[in-house]
Amino acid sequence: MSIIAWLVLGLVAGFIASKVINQTGEGLLLDIVLGIVGAFVGGFLFSLVGAAPVTGFNIYSLIVAIIGAIVVLVIYHGAFARRSLR
Repeated sequence: MSIIAWLVLGLVAGFIASKVINQTGEGLLLDIVLGIVGAFVGGFLFSLVGAAPVTGFNIYSLIVAIIGAIVVLVIYHGAFARRSLR
């Protein structure tokens, strides 16, 4: 896939995953970065269980990237959660 296709796939996957996790999004740049990282993580996780990783710019790859981005966002929020002072 080309760089632009990765950026578009990452943007869409990051945006959808952000809406699933916290309903507000993390911002355009962070959504793209987390979506692209999520595509790699999703591809890795899917290849571990014997399924096909990201195969191109299609619906299956988008689903893999969204699942990976959700995993990345859960880890991100666990590591960088804002704690209230009481």
